[in-house]
Amino acid sequence: MTRILLALAAVALLAVPAAGAGRTDTPGVTATQIVLGGTGPLTGAESQYQPVLSGAQAYFSYVNDHGGVLGRKIKYLVEDDQYDPSQTVALTQKLVEQDNVFAIFNSVGTEHALAVRQYLNQQKVPQLFVGTGASTIAAAHKQYPWTMGLLPSNVGEGTIYGRQIVATKAKAKIAVLYENDEYGQELLAGLKRGLGSHASQIVAAESYALLDPTVDSQVQQLKASGADTFVIFALPKQAIQAFVIAAKLGWKPTEYVTSVSIDPAVMQIVHLNAGNQVGVGATSTAFLRDPTNPTLTKTAGVKLYRQIMQKYLPNEDWKAAAHIYGMMAAYAMVDALKHAGKNPTRASLLKAATHMNEVNPFLLPGLTLTTSPTNYLPLGKTLLVRYQHGYWNVLGKPLKTS
Repeated sequence: MTRILLALAAVALLAVPAAGAGRTDTPGVTATQIVLGGTGPLTGAESQYQPVLSGAQAYFSYVNDHGGVLGRKIKYLVEDDQYDPSQTVALTQKLVEQDNVFAIFNSVGTEHALAVRQYLNQQKVPQLFVGTGASTIAAAHKQYPWTMGLLPSNVGEGTIYGRQIVATKAKAKIAVLYENDEYGQELLAGLKRGLGSHASQIVAAESYALLDPTVDSQVQQLKASGADTFVIFALPKQAIQAFVIAAKLGWKPTEYVTSVSIDPAVMQIVHLNAGNQVGVGATSTAFLRDPTNPTLTKTAGVKLYRQIMQKYLPNEDWKAAAHIYGMMAAYAMVDALKHAGKNPTRASLLKAATHMNEVNPFLLPGLTLTTSPTNYLPLGKTLLVRYQHGYWNVLGKPLKTS
C-alpha cells in the first residue's frame, strides 16, 4: 500500500507542470489576451474627457481585428471615477487586485495619477501614458520608475505662453485663472518663468477648486483688475465658463487657453452660448491632428481616425478631438507592448516604454514620442496654435517643453 501511495504522489507531482503548461505568472497576460486597466470621468462634471477612454478602446478594437499584439488581443477595463481622486484609488486597487490587470494605462488626471502612484510603484505595476503633464511626475522617475505621463510638461506649456506674451505684447496686463492644484500651479509657475522680468505684469490671479460649480466670481474679479490679457489655465468645463462669462461681461482681452481645453467641441459649446466670435484669436498649444481642420483631413492619421470612428464608435461625435488623443495614447501602448516581447512581463513593458522613439500618426508633423530611462516626458515638443476660421491653426515650428 505504501508503494502505491508513493507512486500516486509521484504521478501527481509530475502532473503539476503539465497542467500549467502554456500559462504565465504575469498578471493580465495569457496566451491569447493582455488585460489593461484605466480610470476616468465617464460621467460627471468633467465627462468631456470620456472620449479619451472610448477613443483608446476603439483603437484597441481596431488592433484586435488586425491580429492583436503578437497574437494576443487587448482587453481594456475602464472604471468611472467621476474625476474624483478618492474614487480613483479604490477603483485602481480593484483593477490590480481583483481584475489582475497587466498595467494601468491612460487614466485621466494629474491629482488622480498622484493619488495612486505610490501604491502602483509598490506593487510594481506599470502606470503608463496617463493623462497628465505634471513635471513633478516626470522629475520623480527615480523614486517612482513605474509611472509615466503623456501630456507635454505643464511647466513647459506655461513657459511657452509667457514667452509668447513678451514677444507679442510686452506691456501686457495679465490676469490668470488657474485650477488650485498641482496642474494649475505648474502652469502658473511656467507662465512666470516664461515672462521672466515681466512676471510683475500679472496684475491678478484667481484660482478655483475642482468642485466649484462656476468660475463666475473669479472671472468678474479678473476683469475688474484692468487686465488686457486673459490666461485660462482651466479644464474644459471651467474654460467654457471663462470664455462665456468674459464675453457676457463685455471683456475682450487677448486670450490664452491651456491645451487640454481646446477640443473643437469646447469651442462649439462656447459659440452656442456666447456667439461665434467669442474665442476667435485665442492662442494655445497643440500636438494632435485636429480632425475638423480642413488642412489635415487628407492626412493618413486623420483618415485612420475617421475610419476607426465610423466602425467602432459610430454613435459618438467624431469632432470631439479627445477621441484622437485616446487613439494616440493607445498607439503608443501598442508600440510598447510589441517591444515588450513575445512573453511580456511588467518589467519588459516598462523597459519598452522607457526606450521609445515613435512617429505616431495622430501627432502633428514634426512631433515624436521619445523616452529614455531618464526622460519620462514623451512629448518634449509642441506647437503654438491660434483659433481662427473655426479651427486651431498651427503657428511656426515645434517648440521645446522641457
